[in-house]
Amino acid sequence: MSSPSNGNLRSIVAMLIAVGFFALMDAVLKTLAARYPALQIAALRGLTALPLVLVYIAWRGTWHTVLRARWPLHALRGVLGIAMLTLFTMGVRTLPLSAAYTLFFIAPLLITALSVPVLKERVPAAHWWAIAAGFGGVLIALRPSGADLQSGLVTAGGLAILGAALCYAVAAVAGRLASRTDTSESLILTMMLSMAVGAGLLALPNWLPIARADLPLLLALAITGFCGQLAITEAFRHGQASIVAPFEYSALAWGLGLDWLIWQALPGPHTWLGAAVVVGSGLYLIRRERRISEVHASAEHP
Repeated sequence: MSSPSNGNLRSIVAMLIAVGFFALMDAVLKTLAARYPALQIAALRGLTALPLVLVYIAWRGTWHTVLRARWPLHALRGVLGIAMLTLFTMGVRTLPLSAAYTLFFIAPLLITALSVPVLKERVPAAHWWAIAAGFGGVLIALRPSGADLQSGLVTAGGLAILGAALCYAVAAVAGRLASRTDTSESLILTMMLSMAVGAGLLALPNWLPIARADLPLLLALAITGFCGQLAITEAFRHGQASIVAPFEYSALAWGLGLDWLIWQALPGPHTWLGAAVVVGSGLYLIRRERRISEVHASAEHP
């Protein structure tokens, strides 16, 4: 039997791998966004991943659990997933990945705020201060002082990323509710089906033919998204969430590296400062949550 520390180490490695795969997927999305409508890319994300998901469920032998689902919650997650990926694609079309990640990092703070009215969780007063600081960091990164991306992110792209973060947060809370009774396989399958079918129907009027040269990109989109999903599931299966979650912020390093290597772009100083505030707020929340969990564990097992 593995020790908790070994489980955490295994989960941290899995999280770093997951973040890397998702960052590579986002780089593919950004590349495709220059050539195809955002809704079509959301549909392609679902269509390319769906065969891999079906094979995975068959390999796991869990078809019997997939249909036992709370369908209203799955439908809500599907709509929000389409909106999230469409808005995110619109955002990265004009913003560097690192700038997009800076704004998207507000999502964990939104999830904490939404957990009060939806999940009936109690959020200490100190957490609300951290949430407020996180929103302040977003305002610093946005810096509404002109159209230049190096001066501020109040553009259609920046606002699209914030909209994507809000959709992601609401979908995550809906996912938490659904996961109390439904399997992870059903959550993944219904999300991919929603993107493939729902986004596909919405994108159909403006659908553009797929260039042969872009087929390798679609293959990369399928593989990176699917592997990232498997890795992040593995990360939270074996380790403590409060220890594993901070490593999601390694996405910023990936974003900076990919921006430099592929597009020779780096964010401006205000984006750096905003990122530091948002990430710091998120890390504070995670650390506080870990301390509270340890206090509760000590009280239950003196």
